[in-house]
Amino acid sequence: MAENVKKDNKIELLLRKKPWLLADGATGTQLFEMGLLSGDSPEIWNESKPNLIKSLYQSSIDSGCDLFLTNSFGSNASRLKLHGAEKRAFSLSKTSAELGQEASARTNRTVVVAGSMGPTGEIFSPIGDLSEALAIEIFHEQAEGLKAGGADVLWIETISAKEEFISAVKAAELANMPWCGTMSFDSSGRTMMGFTSTQMTTLIQTLNKNLIAYGANCGVGASDLLRTVLGFEQTKYPLIAKGNAGIPKYKNGHIHYDGTPELMADYACLARDSGAKIIGGCCGTTPIHLKKMKYALENRPPKAPPTHIQITQCLGAFSSQNDGTEKITQPGRISRRKKIKIKNLNQKP
Repeated sequence: MAENVKKDNKIELLLRKKPWLLADGATGTQLFEMGLLSGDSPEIWNESKPNLIKSLYQSSIDSGCDLFLTNSFGSNASRLKLHGAEKRAFSLSKTSAELGQEASARTNRTVVVAGSMGPTGEIFSPIGDLSEALAIEIFHEQAEGLKAGGADVLWIETISAKEEFISAVKAAELANMPWCGTMSFDSSGRTMMGFTSTQMTTLIQTLNKNLIAYGANCGVGASDLLRTVLGFEQTKYPLIAKGNAGIPKYKNGHIHYDGTPELMADYACLARDSGAKIIGGCCGTTPIHLKKMKYALENRPPKAPPTHIQITQCLGAFSSQNDGTEKITQPGRISRRKKIKIKNLNQKP
């Protein structure tokens, strides 16, 4: 059980009742299909195109999801500053959650509205210019907006740096909100900032006030994500697996993910067998994928945790030989390419 969380919290009630929860898929992938242009802010659509955002949420509900994320991944002042909208961070976050609660209220079952909080896109000092105090302030404004809009839980996601994760959690604590947290592990089982699944397990147990669940999202592909999930050490907190629908391919001027609905159905069951209790998709995952995942989870019996060989036989090869759980002998250095990639991270597909 999570600590210091109200007993009537919707997500905790569902976790007690059900063997697994189906989370949603990709927000950006669907919004691009609706006409969002690369470089635009999806979060501004909360106010300019609310009907499209409500249809986005409804598609997750219709797919059978127990939980969906609000369209607020980048609704923090740092990211919104790129669009001249930094003063709208609170209102855009609030509206994203309000629209989510409207959609949730129209269904006859319990559906959790999770307030998405993505990274700031900045790098912490001394490498970059972002301080912990400023990061907490930025995340706290977003968290309060999501809380005011009625989010059931805060969903800290796609974080690469330990310092940024801690800042987001401290902001959730200031808002007195229950929270879930995921980091994005890339090649070699590490985040862009060199953090591993083992280190995250250790960290999470020092930040457990109002913690509901933790895990991994995005990253390279479904195979790598499951290897990361298997690398998390056992704790009392439920694990989250939100993997990409295959590997991104650039085709005809757009990014497409090669993961079929059938592959994601296999991934969902392997995620459950690997110990994940909240299972969803990230980049490239559509309602069609989600329906296949739900059907598979409902109709395939649980099995023993898969081996690495079984994962690759089913989902494809890992992107690297290392899984991030091997002993780290020296602190890693961040390449200039990775610094630029983090700095320019404006929206998640």
